[in-house]
Amino acid sequence: MAIKEICRMGNPVLREEAKELPEELFGSFELDQLLIDMRDTMEHLGGIGIAAPQIGISYQVCIIDVPVESERYPDTEESDEYIIINPTIEVINDQKIGIWEGCLSVPGLRGYVPRNKTVVIRYQDLDGEPQQLEVDGFLAIVFQHELDHLFGKLYVDRIEDPKNLVFEEEYVKYIQPTEIKEE
Repeated sequence: MAIKEICRMGNPVLREEAKELPEELFGSFELDQLLIDMRDTMEHLGGIGIAAPQIGISYQVCIIDVPVESERYPDTEESDEYIIINPTIEVINDQKIGIWEGCLSVPGLRGYVPRNKTVVIRYQDLDGEPQQLEVDGFLAIVFQHELDHLFGKLYVDRIEDPKNLVFEEEYVKYIQPTEIKEE
């Protein structure tokens, strides 16, 4: 098990655009080890997604894996595990939805973030082959959150009203919605 320290808000690596994973690293021991470290760290901390910059590695690589039961997001559906490398994102329409997001790199806080309801992700798989995936709803939110990490953004940058940034304890006590809001 290789649990890594999470880079927290304020660490410059989180504000840089990550480098594209070079072709020579596809299928390599280095990429395998990076993915093991990311997965172990994410699972240990109860996350549903993690990006390489969050463990200090400036490559465009992220993992998304919503488990059957997530303590942080209890009313969500399980997803497949997605390994996304060198992605681009395309918004399908202007319809927005939002949830109170949290982040391993911004511990102890939650913020309400409106995001696009449906997006198309183009990326490379573990073999470097191009893939395309359309996601909507909660999964679209998770993808947008994780891909933001690859481009130097945090969810706090997307909060439209500063009143919608709260401590986790206050969120649980006073807010804790169980459904995604349509914007």
